[in-house]
Amino acid sequence: MTKTERPRTQWLGRWGFVLAATGSAVGLGNVWKFPYMTGEYGGAAFVLVYLVCILSVGVPVMMTEIALGRRGRGSPIDAIRRMANESGRSSAWSLLGWMAMLCGFMILCFYVVVAGWSFAYLWKMISGGLAGSSVDDMAAIFSANNANPWSLGAWSTLVAVTTMVIVGKGVQSGIEKSVSWMMPGMVIMLVIMIGYGAFSGGFVEALDFLFAFNAASFTSEGMLAAMGHAFFTLSLASGAILTYGSYLPRGASIGRTTLTVAVADTLVALMAGLAIFPVIFANGMEPGSGPGLIFMSLPLAFQAMPLGTLFGILFFVMLSMAALTSSISMVEATVSWLTDNKGLSRRAASWGAGIVLWVISTLAMLSFNVGADWTLLGKHFFDWLDFLTSRLMMPLGGLGMALLAGFVLKSESLREELGLSPLAHGLWLFMVRYVSPLAILLIFVDALGWLEIDFAAQWPWLVLVLAVVTLAGELARPGLKRAFCP
Repeated sequence: MTKTERPRTQWLGRWGFVLAATGSAVGLGNVWKFPYMTGEYGGAAFVLVYLVCILSVGVPVMMTEIALGRRGRGSPIDAIRRMANESGRSSAWSLLGWMAMLCGFMILCFYVVVAGWSFAYLWKMISGGLAGSSVDDMAAIFSANNANPWSLGAWSTLVAVTTMVIVGKGVQSGIEKSVSWMMPGMVIMLVIMIGYGAFSGGFVEALDFLFAFNAASFTSEGMLAAMGHAFFTLSLASGAILTYGSYLPRGASIGRTTLTVAVADTLVALMAGLAIFPVIFANGMEPGSGPGLIFMSLPLAFQAMPLGTLFGILFFVMLSMAALTSSISMVEATVSWLTDNKGLSRRAASWGAGIVLWVISTLAMLSFNVGADWTLLGKHFFDWLDFLTSRLMMPLGGLGMALLAGFVLKSESLREELGLSPLAHGLWLFMVRYVSPLAILLIFVDALGWLEIDFAAQWPWLVLVLAVVTLAGELARPGLKRAFCP
């Protein structure tokens, strides 16, 4: 077993990790994106395929990251380097850790701007600043919020400072203590809002939108959306899960823990749909996707309903909590690396990272106002951060993690760390060697707009490709190890 130079802090229990990892997964996008995709792509048909994708893509890669983190007991860079050295492989594999850590930090640099919207709208809901009679009025309020760099910058700064205060207090006193009340608080607020929605007049329509099995609406585009969301929703390849895994106690089951996080993430996303869409349908609005649903349509709907202001405040408190639980996970890999390798205290590492975060996030924030004309190849700085992380770094990082675990590292190390039964371990190994990499490749080329395949018609050929790749991979594996893993 590998060891770090000094004892590593651990979660007080398995549930500390479960709450933190679920909080990382349940971000702003999950609150509107997954419920909307569910209704758009066939309801229960989409959920069924999504769950299959979670089990075949998300869960195997997540188990891999947790196992790497717990056995390596360090930041993504240190953990992967230690695991590679333990298997007699090159330390160059730690470049995967560098990419994951950088990816998470870059995501946070534009995420704090989006999270700032939630805090701003919570204040607007409390202070009465969301008065409007149409979606156009709400769109004007949203545009005005973004056009003011001082206001938008202040809310982004508040998110960054709050994040650093929590992370600076440490794993147990900061992160675990915070998520131990924020995640249950989110669920309680969702339950209250679902109860509210049940009497709003649009609950039956919302149930039909989310759960009616409409196979005709499930297209090849929907299959790729399910596959992509199954990968991105679990915060994979961004350093968060691997770093959180490094704090996981030795006796905790990685398999059960991963499944618990995946189920909890899916349930919270569906609960968000049951909280949001009854209000939307009760007011005769279209369940449009994107920020428009949360920051334009929903505030207008709350205005028209009894106790709407109260439940609007409740909703934006919940949304702000979701933003914070995600943001603290994205910076933890960087803070962990600074404390392990640069001799910094936890507090100094957090505020050092926070200063860099503030500078870069300010540039991202300016993309909406004074820097609106600052573009490179047609993209603003905000857009480049989003593009580089979600379209390139996360898929490539996830692919690298799967190949590292499946073909490079000694199977005995991961077998011991995962602690699965022979059948379950064989299934995980098959998934992480062949199914997950192939799926991530499809996600990658689709994200770049290179893929035009009708999966509904071509799925037998994809199964054949998977079988051929599996056979070729097993035959070539010994030679590949000798060639690339000296």
